[in-house]
Amino acid sequence: MPTAETNVVLSEQELVEHWRSSELERAGYPAEIAAELSMRSDIDLHRAAALLQRGCSPELAASILL
Repeated sequence: MPTAETNVVLSEQELVEHWRSSELERAGYPAEIAAELSMRSDIDLHRAAALLQRGCSPELAASILL
């Protein structure tokens, strides 16, 4: 059975959020926290990653950033 072809076009904002989420996951954040943080353009990715590198848990880092 052939699959239906769908063309999903993401907005620029959605593309940026997806990229930010991927980068946060690479830094060590779980997917759920990364998704939440990625929607906030006022959160610096370098600062978010640095908090984990300094030993913060993802949950603590998220509470500091938010």
